[in-house]
Amino acid sequence: MAEEILYFTELLGLKVFDLKGRKIGTLRDAALVPLIDPLRVDRFLVGAGPAWFSIRHDQVQSISFEGIRLSDERLTPYHSDEYMLRMGRDLLDQQVIDAQGRKVVRVNDITFLMKRHDGRDFLHVMEVDIGIRSMFRRILHGLLPPRLVRRLQTRIHPHSIRWEFCNVLEPDPQRRVRLNISNRLLEKMHPADLADIVEKLSPEDREALIRALDSGTAAEALSEVAPDIQASILESLGSEKAAEILEEMAPDQVADVLNEMEEGRSEEILDEMEPEDKHELEELREFREDTAGGLMNTEYIGLPETATVSDAMASLRHNEENLDNIYYLFLVDADERLTGTVPLARLFLAASESPLKDLSTEPVSVALDERKDRIAEVFDKYNLLALPVTDEEHRMAGVISVDDIVNVLRRR
Repeated sequence: MAEEILYFTELLGLKVFDLKGRKIGTLRDAALVPLIDPLRVDRFLVGAGPAWFSIRHDQVQSISFEGIRLSDERLTPYHSDEYMLRMGRDLLDQQVIDAQGRKVVRVNDITFLMKRHDGRDFLHVMEVDIGIRSMFRRILHGLLPPRLVRRLQTRIHPHSIRWEFCNVLEPDPQRRVRLNISNRLLEKMHPADLADIVEKLSPEDREALIRALDSGTAAEALSEVAPDIQASILESLGSEKAAEILEEMAPDQVADVLNEMEEGRSEEILDEMEPEDKHELEELREFREDTAGGLMNTEYIGLPETATVSDAMASLRHNEENLDNIYYLFLVDADERLTGTVPLARLFLAASESPLKDLSTEPVSVALDERKDRIAEVFDKYNLLALPVTDEEHRMAGVISVDDIVNVLRRR
C-alpha cells in the first residue's frame, strides 16, 4: 500500500474528471462521516457552476496535483447532511481544543494521509495544522505551483496536532451525537487545565462544552473559573442541568455563584435541587462574602469525642468523594460544640482502638462574622490547612480550607 501526504489547501480547487477525462467541476469541500469511519474522507463535494455534487470515496480512482479522476461518474446532487463533518465549513479557520496541549487553537489547514489500495486512492485525516507553515501554504495557494510551495515551506518548522487529540467545538448537542464527538480526552484533564480552556472560549462555545460534559467533570471545571463566568454559563443552561452541576460543587461555591445570578434565575435553579440542599444554600447565602460564613464550606467530618481511630477510618471511607478537601477531623461534644482537631496524618500512625481525643490538638476557630483579612492572618499564624467556623455557642458551622483563602488573596 503506497502512502503520501496531501493538504486540504492543495485539495481545494482540484479539477474533477469523468471516465473520459472530461472536467465535470472543481473540488469545493471534503467531508468525514464519523459514524461510518472517523478518519477516512467519505465524501468529496464538487462544484459545477452553481450546482454541487456529492461523490463517494469509492467513486474516486486517483488524486493528484493534476486533478481527481473518477472510476464511477454517477453524480448525486449535494444536500446538507448533519452527519457530515466538512473540512472547509466545519474545521478550516475554526477553533478546536488541543486535548494533549490543553489549549484552544485555530485550524489553518488539514493534513491527510493518502493511501493507495486496490488501485484506488483514499484520504485519511492525519493532523490539523496550526502553525506559520500552514498559513504560508494558504497564502501561496493558487499563486505558485503546489510542488514549489512544498519546497519553500521546508524552511519553516511545522506545527500540527494529531487528529486523535482534537476535540471539535459543536454547539448543537444533537449534531455532536451525529458527528460522534467524544469528550473522553477532556474528561481526563485536570480541572484547572479544563477551566483555562473554558475561559478562552466564546460564551456560546463555553456553554456548549459544559453542556456536553458529565455533571461531575463540569462541576470540577467550573469550580476553577471566575464566579461571573460560572454564573454566565449556568444561567444559559436549563435549570435541571444547572442544578445537577451545582449539586456536584462545594456548597460555599454554589452560594457564591447563585449570588452572582439574577434572583429569579437562581430561584429557578434552587427549585430543581433537593430540599435539604436548597435549605442549606439559602442559609449560606445570608452571610456576606467577605466573612467566615460566606467563605466556609459546610462539608466536613465531625465526630463525637468518644470516637476511635477505627470510627474515623470508617467515616473517611463513607466520605470518599470529599477526601481531596479533608485535612482534619473535628471532635464535638454532645451539644455539637467544637472540642478538638485531629490532623488526618495522625490516624495512620495510631492503633485502630486509639481514642481520637488522645490525637487531637486544641482547636483554632473563627466566628461566623469574622472578616477575611483576619481569617488570612489566622491561617498564616498557625500554618493551617483548614479552619473551623463556629457560631455564638461555639458549635461547628463549617470549615474554610486553605484553597478558599488562597482564592481570596489572589482576588486582591
